Amino acid sequence: MQLSLNRPGEYLYVRKVGASSVTVVDRDLARSFVLAPDRAIEDWDVREVAALDVTSAAPILALNPAVVILGSGPRLVFPSQAVLALFLQRGIGIEVMDNAAAARTYNVLASEGRRVVAAFVLP
Repeated sequence: MQLSLNRPGEYLYVRKVGASSVTVVDRDLARSFVLAPDRAIEDWDVREVAALDVTSAAPILALNPAVVILGSGPRLVFPSQAVLALFLQRGIGIEVMDNAAAARTYNVLASEGRRVVAAFVLP
């Protein structure tokens, strides 16, 4: 069996997740951010999941995703029911995971060409 390294060049992907940063392609991000296959919105103004509201969800919604992966930090923390309803009322799926699981799931969905957006909460 021949093994080869396949680095995706056609979309942004997560290379590494650390305790206080996430590496997208070759750039370390230490502040919360939103990631779509074709762009990253850095310095997303959410430092904890409890702060996520209609206003802070606007950059995510503007990307017109089919599904949103919310990386809630090093452990699983769910947003308010109002925030979950905001996405579901628009027909947008939302899954909440810790950052490591969110990165893996985002990478798989982006590699499949899905309309996915990941939002990573970092302290």
